[in-house]
This record gives sequence, structure tokens and C-alpha cells, in this order.
Amino acid sequence: MTTYRDAGVDIAAGDETVDRIKGLVRQTFTPGVLADIGAFGGFFELPSGYQAPVLVSSIDGVGTKLKVAVRAGQHDTVGQDLVNHCVNDIAVCGARPLFFLDYFGTGRLDPDVAEQIVSGFVAACKENGCALVGGETAEMPGIYDDGDYDLAGCIVGIVERDGVVDGSRVEAGDVLLALPSTGLHTNGYSLARAVLFEHFEVDDRPDELGGESVGEALLRVHRSYLDAIQALIADDLAHGFAHITGGGIEGNTSRIVPDGLGLEIDWDSWNRPAIFNLIGRLGEVPEEDMRSTFNLGAGLVAVVPPEKRAHAIAVWDAMGETPFEIGHVTG
Repeated sequence: MTTYRDAGVDIAAGDETVDRIKGLVRQTFTPGVLADIGAFGGFFELPSGYQAPVLVSSIDGVGTKLKVAVRAGQHDTVGQDLVNHCVNDIAVCGARPLFFLDYFGTGRLDPDVAEQIVSGFVAACKENGCALVGGETAEMPGIYDDGDYDLAGCIVGIVERDGVVDGSRVEAGDVLLALPSTGLHTNGYSLARAVLFEHFEVDDRPDELGGESVGEALLRVHRSYLDAIQALIADDLAHGFAHITGGGIEGNTSRIVPDGLGLEIDWDSWNRPAIFNLIGRLGEVPEEDMRSTFNLGAGLVAVVPPEKRAHAIAVWDAMGETPFEIGHVTG
């Protein structure tokens, strides 16, 4: 006799996981949530007050940063990474997040790990004011090795039609103002792991990292830029925003630059965080690869008219941000 558990799927572990996370997830519920955990679908009522509401959606994953989390035995931060990455992707379009759904696939379900991951979802959803309305937990032996898992997330946000930010207003002469990243965020981990784990263990503390371990540096949470973006939108200070993910600064900012215009980036205008210098040096990584793979310390770029540059900087300064100018749009 062969049971489902013998085949590698533990229904009891799944039930335990759901029981553990119900209370956590309910902490994210906003007034728009109309169904509790356990329904076949997530129900969300659109907020009132919009004249011509547009829904903005995005889906993404965490990538091989998950391998670092498994190696370090720390699983709460990657949940935050996923939510914040998705939030940033719609925030640069002018949208505010409404709700988030997750997918968690693993070879063998460990309720402790699942609870840590969901606690990260919950922390980031609460920070960004969005509801975690549902998800899928899949235990699939043979697809994932024991201990490994994958995460994906889908977010839906809302913006007035005339408030959509799509880069169509970008002009030659606009300046590029950046906000710092917290590290690699969720991109470039295949390269970073190939270089760093050839030389270090996850708990090693190279001098270049100033007392931080390799694992701590790599697992820094991908930050949310929602409030910083909305602050510039409120005063009409930006023609566009770029979330710097895979493809780097130039690759992502080019996505919001109209045809016929280009970018000139001064790559020496800011100091790169130590983790990038360490990767580049140890791996002898070509500069072209560094620029196209990593954010290099600039996680968000705002394209700002030159006459509004000082105002935009003042707004961000007042929020405790540390903006820096990295270039301009060319004609």
C-alpha cells in the first residue's frame, strides 16, 4: 500500500501551515477585502472616489536569491522582497497597490519555513497598505529538491486614468535622480552566488563588508519606493520613474524614454555599495556585465524636469531619503 504521504505529499503539513498563517494574513486585510482565507477566490471591492479608475497589475518572482535564503536558513526576508518588488513595478506607473497573491512551491512542505515566508509577505503588505487576499501552496516532490522552494507573486493596484505615469512626458534635458538601493534587491543573484560562494561561506565576514556577513549583505530586503514615488507625483515633479531590476540602470530607464531620445549616465557620480565592488573584484566581472546585471546602488530613478530638480530633491530630503543625480536625457 502506498499513501499520498509515502509519495511525498503531506496533507497534514499543509493543514498546519494554513492554520499557522490565517491570523497573520488577516492582519493585512483592508476595507476592500470581502472574503476570508480559504475561499476559492479572493474578493476585493474597488475603493470609491475614482472617476476613471485603471487597474495596474504585475507578476514576478525572487529568483535565485532563494538559494541564499535556504543556505542561510533565513526565510522571512524573501517574502518582503517579493511584495516590495511587485509594489515598485506598479508604483512607477503611478498606481497604489490594492491586493497581492502569492505562489509557494516546494518539494517538501515545512510549516516553519512557510510561516516565515508568509510573515514576510504580511510585513511588506502592511507597510505598503495592500491586502494579502490569497495564495497557493504546492508540495511537489520531484520538481523541487528537499529544502528548495520557489516564490511568485501577483499584485493589482489602481490609478486614475489621467494619473498614469508612462514616460510619455519625458523630454531631452530632464535629469535622472536616483534613490539608493538596499543592496542587490532581487536581481543578479546567479552571478553573485557564482562569485561569492567560490570564496566565502554564508557566515563569513569579509573586510570589505564592514562587519556584515555575506549572507546578511545578500539577504538585505528589497525596499519599497511607494511613498517616495507618490510624494513626487503629488507635486507633479517627475515625468517618469524606473524601477531598477534585471537589465540595470540603463536598461530599465530606457523603457520609459520615448523614441528619438537617449540617456547619458555618469557612472562615476555615486559610490557603489561595497557588495558590488566585492563581486566585481573577486569575479573579475567586466564592467559591462556589472552595469547590465545589477542596480549598483540605484534602486529607483526619477526623470525630473531640470526646473523642478531642486524641489524634487527637497521633497525627498524631507522624507529622509538621500537622492543623487546620475545623468540626464539626451535629444
